[in-house]
Amino acid sequence: MNRLSLSVSAAMARVTGAALGPYQSAVVRIGFSLTWLLFLLREYPHREELYGPDGPWSWELARRLIDGNGAFSALMWSDGRVWFELVYACAVLASALLLLGWRTRTVSVLFMAGVLSLQNRSVFVGDGGDNVMHLMSLYLVFTRCAQVWSLDARRARRAAEARARGERVTDRVGPALWGVFGLVLVVATGTGRLEGDPVVPAILWAVWAAQGLWWAVGRLTRSAEPRILLDVVANILHNGALLVIMAEACLIYATAGWYKVQGSRWQDGTAVYYPLHLDYFSPWPALGELLSSSGTMVMLVTYGTVAVQVAFPFTLFNRRVKNVLLVVMMIEHAAIAVVLGLPFFSLAMIAADAVFLPTPFLRRLGGWAARAGVAIVARDRAVAAEPPPGPRTPQDAEPSRVGFTA
Repeated sequence: MNRLSLSVSAAMARVTGAALGPYQSAVVRIGFSLTWLLFLLREYPHREELYGPDGPWSWELARRLIDGNGAFSALMWSDGRVWFELVYACAVLASALLLLGWRTRTVSVLFMAGVLSLQNRSVFVGDGGDNVMHLMSLYLVFTRCAQVWSLDARRARRAAEARARGERVTDRVGPALWGVFGLVLVVATGTGRLEGDPVVPAILWAVWAAQGLWWAVGRLTRSAEPRILLDVVANILHNGALLVIMAEACLIYATAGWYKVQGSRWQDGTAVYYPLHLDYFSPWPALGELLSSSGTMVMLVTYGTVAVQVAFPFTLFNRRVKNVLLVVMMIEHAAIAVVLGLPFFSLAMIAADAVFLPTPFLRRLGGWAARAGVAIVARDRAVAAEPPPGPRTPQDAEPSRVGFTA
C-alpha cells in the first residue's frame, strides 16, 4: 500500500510540477502553424473562391448552416469584402506569429479563431487534413507550447537575466494585447456575434480572464503561493492537452486501419492501385503508372499501410518499435504528399505524429539547427567585414604589351 501511495504521489508531482514534453509541444506548434500558413499563402490567389464572397458556397448558405449547427466563424459577422480580407490577413499573421512563438498564449487563440472562421465558412473545402487542423487548433490553446524554440522563451530568458542583474523588467506589450483582446470580446458579445455553440466563446473568455489573473498575481502579490498555484493549473491543462493530442493521433490511425480492414479492396491487396489512376490524385501520372505497374509492390504497400495503422497505438509501450513505425508513417505521408498531391494533409499528419518523437532526437535536431544558424550568421558577418576592393591604379588599368618592348 505504501508503494502504491508513493507511486501515485510521484505521478501527481510529475503531472503538476512541470509542463511535460516541451520539445514535443513546440514541434507540434511549429508543424501545424507552418502547415496552415503555407496553405493560406498557396491559396491566396483563390481565397475569395474558397472562403470569400466569390465562392459557390455563398455567405447566405453558410449563414443558414451555421444558424443550424452553431459553429463559430468570424466571417459570419459581416458579408463585406473588406471584412473578409481583414480576417484572412489576421489568420496569416497569427499563423506566422505562432510559428515564431511570439506571445503564444494570445496568438494561439487568434490562430484557433482563424482556423475555425475559415473552415466553418466553407465546410466542403478540405482534404482530410482540415479536420486534424480543426481539432489541433483547439488543443494548442491549452498547451504551454512556447517553452523552447520560441521568441517567448528567449524573452523570458532575457528577462530572468535582467532581474538577476537587479534591473526592473516592464512588459507593456502583454497588457496592451490583453486590453485589445478584451475590447473585441466585449463588443462581439454585446452585439450577439458569439451566439451559438458556447464552447469557443467560453474558451475565449476563459483565456482572457486567465491572462488577466496571471498578470495581476505576478504584479500585485508578494507571496509566491498564488503564482505556484497558477503554474500547477497551467501544467495540468498542458499535460492533459498533450495527452489528448496523443490520443487523437492514435484514434485517427486506429479507426483508419480498422475501417480499411473491412474493405474488400484492402483485403485483396489492390486498394492502393485505384487512387494512383484518378486524375484528381495524379499530379505526376508517370510516377503513378510506375508505382502501380508492379502488383507485388501494390500489394505490399496496401497490406503494409493497414498493418502500420492498426499496430501503431499498441507500439507505444515499446519505444524502439514505436520509433520505427513512426519513421515509416512519416515516410508514408511524405510519399502521399508527392504521389497523390496532398501536401497539406500529409504535413498535418506529420505534425500530429511529431508529438511521439523522442526528446533526445528533438534536442539533437535543435542543436543542429542552432549550429547551422550560427554558421550562417558568422559567414554573413565575415562576408560583410571583408574590405571592398580598392581603386585600380593606372598601372593596373594599362593594358599589357605582349611581344613588344618600349
